Parts: sequence; C-alpha cells; structure tokens
Amino acid sequence: MKAIQFIRNSSEAGAAVDVELPLPVAGGYDLLVKIEAIAMNPVDYKVRPAEGSDPKTLGFDAAGTVVGVGDEVTLFAEGDEVYFAGDVTRPGTNAEYQLVDERIVAKRPTTLDVVKSAALPLTALTAWESLFDRLGIDFDNANGNVGKSLLIIGGAGGVGSMAMQLAKLAGLTVIATASRSESSEWCRNLGADHIINHHGDMPEQVRELGLETVDYIANFNEVDKVWEAMGEMIAPQGSLVLITGHRSHLDMVGAFKMKSVRICWEFMFTRSMFGTYDLIEQHEILKRVANLVDEGKIIATANETLSPINAENILEGHRKLEAGSSIGKLVISGWE
Repeated sequence: MKAIQFIRNSSEAGAAVDVELPLPVAGGYDLLVKIEAIAMNPVDYKVRPAEGSDPKTLGFDAAGTVVGVGDEVTLFAEGDEVYFAGDVTRPGTNAEYQLVDERIVAKRPTTLDVVKSAALPLTALTAWESLFDRLGIDFDNANGNVGKSLLIIGGAGGVGSMAMQLAKLAGLTVIATASRSESSEWCRNLGADHIINHHGDMPEQVRELGLETVDYIANFNEVDKVWEAMGEMIAPQGSLVLITGHRSHLDMVGAFKMKSVRICWEFMFTRSMFGTYDLIEQHEILKRVANLVDEGKIIATANETLSPINAENILEGHRKLEAGSSIGKLVISGWE
C-alpha cells in the first residue's frame, strides 16, 4: 500500500517520503480502514521522529471505508463509512489503509462528503472532552447554563471552531479571542457572542463587555503569555482547561489558589494511549457529533483542501500548521 513516512523532524523538502508498505491485517477489535481523506493538526508536526529514530507514518484525523474487521469487532461491518482521530501510539493515517480500534471510531455524518467528515474527529473530540469531561459543563442542560460565560483562547483554530459551536448549544455565553478581521468573522459566524484580541489587555476587554470575570476558560493556544491574564479573568471557583504545554515556570499559586480555580489538562489521546476503561466513550462522542451535524446543529470546519495525499502535500500541510495562522482545518484527499 502507499504511505508517507517522515524520516526526520522537519517540514523541508525530503523530510517525508512516499513509500510502499505491507497491507495490515485486522484482528481483535481492529478495523482495517481504506483512507480517503485526512485532516491536519498541530500534533502531526509535534510527533515527527527525532534524529536517529525509525521512519514514522504520521496522521490522525481520517475518513474512509471499513474493508476488514477483527474477530472481536461488533460495532461495524465491511462497507461502513467511518471517521476517527486515531491513536498516537500506532501508525497513522498517512497511508492508504490503517488499523484502528473500533471503540474510537464512528460512522461519519450522512450529510457530509468524505473531505468535510475528515475535518471533524480530532477537534470535535478535543472540544467535547475539554468542555464536558474536563470543565464539567453539562451539555444536556442548556437552560441551567444560561448566564454562564466561557472564554475560548484561540477561537479560530480547529479546536476552538468546534468548541464555540458546542458551547452555544450548551447555552453558554461565548467570548472568543481573535486578532485578525478574517479570524474574527470566522468566530462570529460560528456563534461567538463577543470577540476580544489576545494581543491586547484581555482582562480589560472582558470588563468592557460588562463582565468582571468568566466562569470557564478553554485555552486552545499558547499558555505562557496569557497565564497571568487568565488568573485575573477567571471567576472564583471557576474552571480552566489547557491543551498545550508551557515553556516557562508558571505560578500555580497566586490568583489561582486564592480563587480555588480548577485547572485541568485535555489530551485527546489519553483514552487510547492508556486503554482506559471508558475507551468506547470516543465512539459515543463521535456518534453524537455526527448526529448533531446531520441535524444541522453544528458544521464541519474544513477551510482549505489539497489533493492528492502524498509527501509533497503532507509537508505543505506541516508548513502551514507551523506558521500558526490557520483558520479552521486543512484537509488532504485522494490518492494518485
């Protein structure tokens, strides 16, 4: 089968190569999926192989068709059209065929084509887990959430784009950060009630909205530069979720201790990496997301496409992600 492997940690020409690999065989809970479209995420370039490491097949978001099932599979059959975000410990979606545990897979939305479906899984799972598993917001109690506020730092990114939509369905007042006119418009179109500029004085901008503090903060961007501002903006006994690491020492006491703030991390791959007892929750979340899409309540955030799936376009995708100015999701589809 065709595949793309990274041979070094770079996005320069030649860092990834087109190769032929053996066709994997499904066993146990695994599905063998024929990959038809993949979407790019920052994690793609963060896990490129280190100097001296073996070549690595990357990629996580995908949509495709089941062409083989393991002997313990009960949720799917050959021919099912599916989508998923994969497992960071296994070979990725940059290949014609991939093995993936059925418990982190779902049938893709019936109202979307394969390209738009591929843009959904990783960001939808990260947003859902961040808001409802980590922050403890009740998705099904929209009336109970009315009057509560959520600040999303990095609103126009892939995860922020999904979180805005889910938060609005949950009844929250959503404040999103954006610094460019096009990213601000993107956030408004996805339901943000207010836009503030993360390059400016965020606490003052929040106060100008008539809010002293916010109940929840979901930071889907860098942490270091906004740490003190988050401590000022978060409400007493509020909750904060992070998805990226930090480069400098952060004062975990200060305002966060005085306010008894709940600080938690979200890593979408935790369940599959550790084989947690609730692994199948990702199947259930993706099912629910597909239903919300088919009901017209949320939209996929594919905003740019490339074709075909090959080393050249994968590298181009990595360069775009590393530039840090993407809006929505980049999808690569089809094989030569």
